[in-house]
Amino acid sequence: MSLLKKLFVIACTAALAASAWAGGMESLEAFVKNAKSGRAEFTQTVTAPPKEGQTARAKVSSGSFEFQRPGKFRFDYKKPFAQSIVADGETLSLYDADLNQVTQRKQAQALGSTPAALIAAAPDLRALQADFALEAAPERDGLQWVKATPKSKDGQLQSVQIGFQGDALAALEILDSFGQRSVLKFSKVELNPSLPAGTFQFKAPAGADVIRQ
Repeated sequence: MSLLKKLFVIACTAALAASAWAGGMESLEAFVKNAKSGRAEFTQTVTAPPKEGQTARAKVSSGSFEFQRPGKFRFDYKKPFAQSIVADGETLSLYDADLNQVTQRKQAQALGSTPAALIAAAPDLRALQADFALEAAPERDGLQWVKATPKSKDGQLQSVQIGFQGDALAALEILDSFGQRSVLKFSKVELNPSLPAGTFQFKAPAGADVIRQ
């Protein structure tokens, strides 16, 4: 291949890569701007760093996810253990069915630089950029990606990568400061559905221990 052809191929490859990278940022901006509500099913795979001499073990769970911007969301884990995380705009409630225990915190203190803030809490891209450094990442697995790094170093979150299929949310890859990796893959995604008024209202089950932090 002549030098001119090589330069042409390199230039074309760089242009395509830049286009794909820009696509991730464009998808995130469109998602935050246009997706006022949504619901989906998800599968979450959590992999902790392996101990010396051992292989890494993955834990898989699944459930459903709903959100309404700004600041309301609900994760209902169904398998293998029942657990709910509900944010009503003021309070974040975590319910563990096995323990019959509810932990509640003020939402403003609990969210900030978290994956939930990326996909459900922020009203616009500018609000996200107040808490995260955002950069486009290379396309892979047929998805456009954005990497979000918290500006605050106080939390346990190291980085989040958000994957989009067009303008639809498809995946989250979360890395915490302990090296644990959580991958959420979304399916049956519906954007802007009409959600029942009580979707984000949490009422502690009878007899549950309620811990307020």
